[in-house]
Amino acid sequence: MLNNNIIQRFTDIETPFYYYDLNALKQTLDACRDASAKHNFHVHYAMKANFNSRVIDTIQSYGFGADCVSGNEVKAAIAHGFGKDKVVFAGVGKSDKEINLALDADIFCFNVESVQELEIINDLAAAKGKTAGIAIRINPNVDAHTHHYITTGLDENKFGINTWQLNDVAAMLRKCANLRFLGIHFHIGSQITDMEVYRSLCIRINEMQDWFENQGFAVAILNAGGGLGVDYYNPDTNPVPDFESYFSIFKKFLNVKPGQEVHFELGRALVAQSASLISRVLYVKNGQKKNFLILDAGMTELMRPMLYQAYHAIENLSQKSKDDNSAMEHPKSEIKYDVVGPICESTDCFRKDVDLPQSYRGDLIAIRTAGAYGEVMASGYNLRDLVQSIYSE
Repeated sequence: MLNNNIIQRFTDIETPFYYYDLNALKQTLDACRDASAKHNFHVHYAMKANFNSRVIDTIQSYGFGADCVSGNEVKAAIAHGFGKDKVVFAGVGKSDKEINLALDADIFCFNVESVQELEIINDLAAAKGKTAGIAIRINPNVDAHTHHYITTGLDENKFGINTWQLNDVAAMLRKCANLRFLGIHFHIGSQITDMEVYRSLCIRINEMQDWFENQGFAVAILNAGGGLGVDYYNPDTNPVPDFESYFSIFKKFLNVKPGQEVHFELGRALVAQSASLISRVLYVKNGQKKNFLILDAGMTELMRPMLYQAYHAIENLSQKSKDDNSAMEHPKSEIKYDVVGPICESTDCFRKDVDLPQSYRGDLIAIRTAGAYGEVMASGYNLRDLVQSIYSE
């Protein structure tokens, strides 16, 4: 929660910037660790969500593993202290350079997404005299009921291996002497809030592990991916995702056999509520039909609303602070604003028709729940300065 003491601290800081509440991050990590430990589940942090150094150092200190989707993420994970035995390398398009880097680092596992990739990793491992641990990413064709841009587990998605290709997978595994089959991997999408979706996923995981074992492959790892959503609409009311219910679904419906490990790859759920993008109003444009707040932050600082119409709560911190410090019996009337950025693109709009107190040039604006896929997607488009970060401690 952004209280008056925090708002006062922002007054003299040049905007825009990301404000990281490390206490909120730790509260979330505590909840995830406690809920997963009850079932002896293993959590890997999906580094693509946020690789801010202070953030990943904090996550590493909790003993989580790292889920990486590029060679540089693998390097960053190891540099920040994640043990190589807890580093997993996923991604539909791993280059030879990246695969070689991960082989040299002796990471725990590659999540493999095509039959051809199996052959490539085997050949590269053989050239180094190494054996690569691999898990097969399977498309379970489970609808995650989320935005079509962030669903990943349907047959028509580019990710993973479709079930009709599994015979080819088995044949390739038998040929590849430099691969060590560890298990099966799934990821059906992101920002999933319907827990019944995960029940359907469990059923498919059970079916797929039976298939592999019937083919003579021992399944040591069941990797259920991630995707747990957060509350973008009420960040102060629901700051921590319901990890208890999430992990309980898998405990109840997943057929875990003796000696098997269950792995998860959570990103957004761990970091989304830990940061807000703080901006200032540059100009207020009042029209006959539309009022605009033009901020000094735009799509170069936070791409999500423009990329896939993502919702973020927006607050006028300056007017909130004035209201909190006054003894007003009645709140100020609100005005509808289109909250937009300064970038020379018509899509550079955070939200339309946002109810806010009457706002003025210089007011501080907070765009909430920006800790996931915020800073990491920032760019220098229009030759803008890269966004800075400040921390609660």
